[in-house]
Amino acid sequence: MKLFILILTALTATAQPFSGGPKIDVQIEEAIRSGLIPGAVVCIGHNGKVVYQKAYGSKSLVPAKSPMLEDTIFDAASLTKVIATTSSIMKLFEDGKISLTDPVTKYLPEFQGGKSNITVRDLMVHFSGLRPDVDLKPAWSGYDTGIHLALIDKPTGLPGTRFVYSDINFLLLGEMVKRLSGKTLDAFASEIIFQPLGMSQTGFTPAASLRGRIAPTEVEENEPVLGVVHDPTARNMGGVAGHAGLFTTAHDLSLFAEMMLNSGELNGTHVFSPQTVRKFTTPNSPAHQSILRGLGWDIDSPFSGNRGELFPIGSYGHTGFTGTSLWIDPSSHSYVILLTNSVHPKRGKNITPLRRSIATIAAAALGIKSQRAEVNGYGDNGAARRLVNRNTQTLNGLDVLAAENFAILSGKRVGLITNHTGIDRAGARNLDLMRKAGVNVVAVFTPEHGLQGKLDQENVEDGKDEATGVVVHSLYQPKRRKLPVELTKGIDTLVFDIQDVGARFYTYSCTLLYAMETAATQKIPFIVLDRPNPITASRVEGPMLDNNLHSFVGCFDMPTRHGLTFGELAQMANAESKWNVDLKVIPVQNWQRADWFDATGLPWRDPSPNMRSLNAATLYTALAPFEASKNLSVGRGTDAPFEQLGADWINGRDLAALLNSHFIPGVRIYPTRLQPASSNFSGKLIEGVRFVLTDRDQFSSARLAMELAVAFEKLYPGKMDWEVNRFLLGSRATLDVIKRGDADPRLLTEQLDAQNEKYLTRRARYLLYH
Repeated sequence: MKLFILILTALTATAQPFSGGPKIDVQIEEAIRSGLIPGAVVCIGHNGKVVYQKAYGSKSLVPAKSPMLEDTIFDAASLTKVIATTSSIMKLFEDGKISLTDPVTKYLPEFQGGKSNITVRDLMVHFSGLRPDVDLKPAWSGYDTGIHLALIDKPTGLPGTRFVYSDINFLLLGEMVKRLSGKTLDAFASEIIFQPLGMSQTGFTPAASLRGRIAPTEVEENEPVLGVVHDPTARNMGGVAGHAGLFTTAHDLSLFAEMMLNSGELNGTHVFSPQTVRKFTTPNSPAHQSILRGLGWDIDSPFSGNRGELFPIGSYGHTGFTGTSLWIDPSSHSYVILLTNSVHPKRGKNITPLRRSIATIAAAALGIKSQRAEVNGYGDNGAARRLVNRNTQTLNGLDVLAAENFAILSGKRVGLITNHTGIDRAGARNLDLMRKAGVNVVAVFTPEHGLQGKLDQENVEDGKDEATGVVVHSLYQPKRRKLPVELTKGIDTLVFDIQDVGARFYTYSCTLLYAMETAATQKIPFIVLDRPNPITASRVEGPMLDNNLHSFVGCFDMPTRHGLTFGELAQMANAESKWNVDLKVIPVQNWQRADWFDATGLPWRDPSPNMRSLNAATLYTALAPFEASKNLSVGRGTDAPFEQLGADWINGRDLAALLNSHFIPGVRIYPTRLQPASSNFSGKLIEGVRFVLTDRDQFSSARLAMELAVAFEKLYPGKMDWEVNRFLLGSRATLDVIKRGDADPRLLTEQLDAQNEKYLTRRARYLLYH
């Protein structure tokens, strides 16, 4: 007790003037007068100090009034989920004992009879499909009984499809902690969290000697519940459960909040690594969901009213049913703790407006300005959240350089690597603009499909540009994929200007990288006129390319949907490959990573003969991984390439029904018939399916690709030649899982997202756009 008083005195002694105190007083005192709450403790921290702490009103109203004190102990209710259970899972995760993408059955084999696709992540973000709570009738008791009921509770929906806040999720997580650590949740959390941080007043099943300091909760049988957990399920289980049962104080929660703000460390005590804290407190909800949940933590959901109106999305927190709440904002290094026993003497009150008001007052007094903190993408795959369709006037790198009259090319003998997509906003060709400005373009080099982008053949011949007479060298011939050294003689500078579509296996990226290799060996400066990624650069999806599967449809270690512009890719490859090219990127102006091509105001030119729309480009990374198969059409030779697929062994109705039954985010599928005029099944009428994007911001191309692969094996085993598609899929491990025929596409997609986390870290240092 003396230690507690000394620590409390030290913290309050460092408090700085806080202008929001009088306004908070008004809000709390009015809530007390109206009967909303009996009393409360407020604790606000900022920049490592408690700047405001105060007790209000009464701790209890019946059987007699007693004053609320700053060291009152509260039944934390669902704060248990984040302070105890999530923290314990964080430690097990950090120690390599648990993986978020693993099915629950790996750790709880009897869950759902051993057959369930629900993952650990699904539990932590409340997208498991499980009900809110186990049944309380008929009456039962005992920890093991409660866990058994959770293990056999039947989901009411598919995992990953709907947000349902569920105590069952955390009952199961608490049991995982017990089995993996060999200790009960209360003992493990005390050992790894509470004791190291000095949270001496925090724990489960408080001792009888503390009853005088505990705020009672609901009155039952004419007596207030005091020192016993309010939640009936946790009480039936003996007071220790993953979803409820923790008791704590404002002071102890302030220590915990400071540790989280300090990236896992407090006063020299390291509880978690910074990476672990960041992972658990950034969005981990399914990529198509607008509700933002961290792992355990709330970010932006129907339950996050305690964020208030000013703390930015990207901050995080949680509430408890009894009236407790905590909100933490890393961007301002602040936290707001509001502890009250609003269920005393009876429940049924809505204190969300009070929580919101206190947080808003605190944020305003602390000078919070940002409406959005840095949100690390979208779970593990880097996707942007809450995208807003913008309208802007984007300038390509070409437009930017033309506005400067191509000054950096003055006096240079230029080799231009381009095709028909190398146009400015007005549609003028780069070659014509350069020559008009007096640039000496001595040679043009073209990728697959030639200068006009119309050729769909294996060998594109050399030639001349009809308008200017400049020599055109093809970089798409059977023995010429790379820029030959002999063709660079007499060139001072190489300029690259081609529109990408955002996919690893689109060959223009290898044309870029191969040309950079040649430039490196010949010490030729290399300029990239950057262009937008048309399908946004905010998403990273799909299998990472294996080192031993490099080819002209994949020559750099990146996922299928790489989330880069060509300028960013050039910088990344130059650094990681140690080419030391004298590289200069002319960035795009007025473009953000989450912008789709149709937001730019730029003219669309089909980047290749079968890439005829933005819809096709969006679906391309989902369908193209299978197009090496000679017995499957991905729509080449039809009016909608990469928006449909078919084969003489596909039943369109069956395939569409199976895919739609899995509720793939952002896309719907319907049966169709197609008759390609060229390519596979030329002239033959075949059955297939067509894809309609219903929400491209929710759409996951990796999920659709995995759903298709698994569906092919399930409905038509042995029909697909997976080996021939190895260079497109790019991952031997993914191929092996698909070929087994028993994969869960959703789980497989989550695992790919988790594997791409290292790529996201690699990529981050080369990004040019926000």
